[in-house]
Amino acid sequence: MAKFVLAGKSDCPHYAKAELLADSLQRSLPNFRIHKISILPHEWQEWLEATCKRNGWKHEKSPLVWRELVDQGGKGMLLGGFSDFLEHCQDYYSVTSDMPTDVMLTVAAENLETKMNLVVEEQHRVSLIKPLHIWISSALNPTSHFLIPNLLSAEVFPHVSTISLHLLDLEGTEEGLQGLRMETEDLALSLLHQVTIHTDLEQAFQDADVILLLDEGWSDDSDEEEKRKGLSDRYREYGRLMDTRANKEVTVIVCADSFANLRCSLLLDNARSIDSSQFVTMSTQLENEAKAIIAKKLKVRTSDVTNVIVWGNISGRFYIDLQWAKVFNYDGAIRGPAFFSQPAQTILHDRKWLETDFQDLVRCRRAAVASKSCRAAAMSAANGILAVLKAWNGICSPDEVFSTGVLCPGDYNLPDGVVLSLPVTFTDGKWSVRFDVTVGDELKERLQLSASELKQEKELGADILQDCYKED
Repeated sequence: MAKFVLAGKSDCPHYAKAELLADSLQRSLPNFRIHKISILPHEWQEWLEATCKRNGWKHEKSPLVWRELVDQGGKGMLLGGFSDFLEHCQDYYSVTSDMPTDVMLTVAAENLETKMNLVVEEQHRVSLIKPLHIWISSALNPTSHFLIPNLLSAEVFPHVSTISLHLLDLEGTEEGLQGLRMETEDLALSLLHQVTIHTDLEQAFQDADVILLLDEGWSDDSDEEEKRKGLSDRYREYGRLMDTRANKEVTVIVCADSFANLRCSLLLDNARSIDSSQFVTMSTQLENEAKAIIAKKLKVRTSDVTNVIVWGNISGRFYIDLQWAKVFNYDGAIRGPAFFSQPAQTILHDRKWLETDFQDLVRCRRAAVASKSCRAAAMSAANGILAVLKAWNGICSPDEVFSTGVLCPGDYNLPDGVVLSLPVTFTDGKWSVRFDVTVGDELKERLQLSASELKQEKELGADILQDCYKED
C-alpha cells in the first residue's frame, strides 16, 4: 500500500493542485492513500522548518510531499514539492494534472476559508471548556506522586467537570517535569484536561483556582540564614504573582517542614488584593502524627482519635491540645457501640506524659519517619493536603475540627498580622476559627511565645534581604 502525506499552506495554489491530483488517485487506486495537512500561512514556515529538522530533510516551498514507508516501518521518504509529486504520479501511475490557474486559485481560496472556519470552530470548542486550574509548586517533591492520583478526583472536587494541572519547579529540570507529566497523563484520570510544566515564573499561577505550595528541595548544606533568605525572596515574589495573575477566589495551601507560617505570612503581605481567608498553612500532618502516637498508646486505630488541636508555629514552637480530642473503640472499663467516644484526657491519666514526652514525640515524629524511610514523610503530607481540600469543598461534617495556620483574627490577645495554627471548622467553602475553645493563661503564654518567634523570623528575613540589597 502506498501512503503519501501532503502538507502545504492553506492558501497555496500548488497545494490545491496537488490535493486534487491526490484525490483523483485515491478514488481510482484502491491501495493509494493520502493524508493531508493544511497549515495556516503565518504558521507554515515554522512548521516546515521543524518538520525538516526532525526528519533531516531540505525543503523550502509549499507544498511538501513525502511517502510513508508503512510496510517497512521506517521514517518517511521525501518526494519534494508539487513538481516532484506530479512527476512521481506520471511515472508510476500514468496520471497527470492539467488544472487551469484560475481553478487552482479558487481551490486555494476555498482551502484557506475552510481552514479558518475549522480554527474558529476549535477555538469556540476550547472556549466552552472551563477547567479548574490547579498549580503545584516544587512539583518534583515526592509528595506529588502521592498527591496527584487522588487530587484529580470528584471525591476532592465534587462540582468540577475538568481540571488543568500546572506543575512548577524552579529547582527541577524540564526532563524531570516531563516525566511527571507523562506519569500523570498515564493515569487516564477522567477529570484531567491537560498538564503543563514550568521551570520559571513566566506563566506561574496564571488563572489559578487552587495553588498548592510544597516544600522546596534545598540542599542539605544550606544554612538557616540562606534558607530563610531564599524563602523570603521566593514567597514575596509568589505573593506578587498571585496578586496579579491568580483568580481572586483562589485557594492557597502551604505545606512545608520549615518556616511554614512565615511562608504564608509573606504571601499575605504581597497578595493584598486576595482575601486573607483564602490562604492557609497546613498543620493537618501534625494533627495526624499526634493521633498516631495517642492511638498506639491506647491500642486503637489512628482514625479512632479525632479533634486534636495544633496551636502556634507549625514548624517551630507549637503545642498539641487534647481538650476536645475524642477516642472511639477504646477497650477500657466503659464500652459502647461504634459511635460511642470518650474524651482523650479522661483516658490518658498521665498528665506529665501529655505535657512533656507526648509533645516531644510529636515534634520528632516526622524526623523519625524520614530517618527510617530515607525520605521526607511525603505520604502523610499528601494526605493532609487532601483532607483540607475536601473540607474546604464541603466534604466533611461542619462540626469536624481542623488545625490550620491562618492570619490571626485578633482574638486570644494575639498581635495582628501573625499567622498561627488555630482550630477551625469549614462550612460553605469557608473556614472559621472556633472561639468556644478554652484558652487558659498557660496556653495564652504559649501562643504569645509562638507569635514572638514568628515575628522574629519575619524581621530577620527582612533584615537579611536589606543587607543583600545594600551589598548589591
